Amino acid sequence: MSSGEFGEYGGRHVPEPLEEPLERLANAYDEIGRGEAFQAEFRDHLEAYAGRPTPLYYAGNLSDRYGADIFLKREDLLHGGAHKINNCLGQALLAKKAGRERLIAETGAGQHGTATAMVGALFGLDTEIYMGKKDVERQRMNVFRMRLMGADVTEVTRGGQGLADAVDAALEDLVENVDHTHYLVGSVVGPDPFPRMVRDFQSVIGEEAREQFIERTGELPDAAVACVGGGSNAMGLFHAFRDDDVAFYGAEGGGEGADSTRHAAPLATGTDEVIHGMKTRVIDEDVEVHSVSAGLDYPGVGPEHAMFREVGRCEYTGVTDEEALAAFRELSETEGIIPALETSHAVARAIQLAEEGAHETILVNLSGRGDKDMETAAEKFEFA
Repeated sequence: MSSGEFGEYGGRHVPEPLEEPLERLANAYDEIGRGEAFQAEFRDHLEAYAGRPTPLYYAGNLSDRYGADIFLKREDLLHGGAHKINNCLGQALLAKKAGRERLIAETGAGQHGTATAMVGALFGLDTEIYMGKKDVERQRMNVFRMRLMGADVTEVTRGGQGLADAVDAALEDLVENVDHTHYLVGSVVGPDPFPRMVRDFQSVIGEEAREQFIERTGELPDAAVACVGGGSNAMGLFHAFRDDDVAFYGAEGGGEGADSTRHAAPLATGTDEVIHGMKTRVIDEDVEVHSVSAGLDYPGVGPEHAMFREVGRCEYTGVTDEEALAAFRELSETEGIIPALETSHAVARAIQLAEEGAHETILVNLSGRGDKDMETAAEKFEFA
């Protein structure tokens, strides 16, 4: 969708100083980023640097427990421990070819910031990461990793001191430094061309998974499940299956529960608004944005997800902190795989679907590993 619109959602709702730079970026993406030479170089970096392709893993113990065949797309095995490196490699390569000298990014859980720091070092670009104060405090090791790779990490103390505030700070930086800076947006959010560009760079997830699933089973999965904050790992998985008879399920940050005013589930409970340069679904003003996972702690969602909800292509459900923590522990104990807390929301949703008997085969995007969440988990669990 070169218009940058997804039904009634998306578009480019930005201040005048950003209109021309975003148009230049859109043209650069359409003219350079989609070209064969760029794609070949991008795929080479994905293989040699990031570690693609990632395997499709049959979670046999979890499947036996819940009575459905559950498969995991192992994005947690990528360099950096999450799917974020796919998009970061694509955008940084495009920025380099477009003559940009500096990268900026927002981050919540720290995985996107870490991946941005990686590609900044790889391509020799000055890098600054904006991160909310409360996320800096709960993701200290990721902050150290970013700084170790040469990135400046700027702590954002305004507002709720979370991911949305980090996005605001990064956008202000872009306005001031637009001539030499590329804002490496971490999800399928923001003004055009970011939602479609990030989706395309992440679509390698679903492309691989589709081919691997058919090779493994001879057919497509009944369902595909992913966690949704901004929504890049989910859209990266869903895109290859969008015209297939595969049910989509998005697991949002349900926080303290359906009746709570502390959650991060705009698709399940929000309203249509303009935020961060896009029209999409946004959490109601009377709700405090909260999730046990920093990466889902965002008040909006990608506009393509808003469209999927509107047309009924995907079912979005809030998964509570308690349910996500239980899935975090269960996958660790049954398969010896420790998922990120964001990803644990998708694992929890897959378990619910299996218990309901809704589908015989379920594909889950295991979007990140849980190393970064050890301190949070250690505060929650007790062992005899």
